Amino acid sequence: MKEDYYEILGVNKNATAAEIKKAYRKKAIQYHPDKNPGDAEAESMFKKAAEAYEVLSDPAKKQRYDQYGHAAFDGAGGFGGGGMNMDDIFSQFGDIFGSAFGGGFSGFGGFGGGGRARVKGSNLRIRVKLTLEEIANGVEKKVKVRRKKQASGVTYKTCPTCHGSGQVTRVTNTILGRMQTATACNTCGGAGEVIDNRPNDADAQGLKVDEETVSIKIPAGVVEGMQLKVTGKGNDAPGKNGIPGDLLVAIEEIEHNTLKREGDNLHFDLYISIAEAVLGTSKEIDTVTGKVRIKLEEGIQSGKILRLKGKGIPSINGYGQGDLLVHISVWTPKTLNKEQREFFEKMVGDENFSPNPEKSDKSFFEKVKDMFS
Repeated sequence: MKEDYYEILGVNKNATAAEIKKAYRKKAIQYHPDKNPGDAEAESMFKKAAEAYEVLSDPAKKQRYDQYGHAAFDGAGGFGGGGMNMDDIFSQFGDIFGSAFGGGFSGFGGFGGGGRARVKGSNLRIRVKLTLEEIANGVEKKVKVRRKKQASGVTYKTCPTCHGSGQVTRVTNTILGRMQTATACNTCGGAGEVIDNRPNDADAQGLKVDEETVSIKIPAGVVEGMQLKVTGKGNDAPGKNGIPGDLLVAIEEIEHNTLKREGDNLHFDLYISIAEAVLGTSKEIDTVTGKVRIKLEEGIQSGKILRLKGKGIPSINGYGQGDLLVHISVWTPKTLNKEQREFFEKMVGDENFSPNPEKSDKSFFEKVKDMFS
């Protein structure tokens, strides 16, 4: 199992944004590859810390992580908050260590000495509607996405401004002396190259819009509003060394005709007649895996809740499966014929028809309390 992001950075769940940033800065310096050459364990910790910071520094991602854990990002089929490469990690350093470090980390020798940044393409966002059955069982969806791709025949040449480094260096005088800063090149956007030959069907960046069918594997237990990520299925970046953006998939839940969802549990309202309540019966009801038949004992009371264990929604965190709660409602007829009316008139005052709740027949408030406990 993946390590807890808070434990990786050494902070608690109530840590402020400033505390999270400070903790990551400390870990980044401690495990930076230039300080630990050839140390695979240090490099692994360096990547883990960067992945943790990527999630915990983003309020929306942090909220999803706090609610669903790693499952909020680590669904099947390329979803994930992790999988960061070294270029992604170093791109964080302008925020962490200040603009004086540019896109790299010039406190050490490796990347900050003029290494070319890898430009990332823009992300795309789509909404995917799922039925309750699809949410319960997991599903693979194929969707058509219009995304920008490198046009066939486009060629590039070294950027004349930064000479392929992707950065421009400026020297300024400060009270501490001369300070050198490196920022992304405005001409090439940090790619280190510009278009040499552009086909007629390509835009100014050498990209053209193309439709692609993308397969999305959605894990069981997702919830309305959850956002999943398909890595590399966003827009391409300009240049030969660019990284494609990601496809962000927002989940939308289609309302079920008879089942109501509450977290991992499901609710079903079952109406029966007075005769069925008196004599007992069996009824077929809907579940997310198909119809099942349940038996109702004679004398069942309106308001009784039957719990079908494991017939709800799987927990996206892997904590088992919810239940299906069947709410019994005895339907009282609004119109009676003469014979029926005479029968019920005779039953008025009959001890078998007089309310006589037992201790096992809980009140409405007790049922609500049990339902939420």
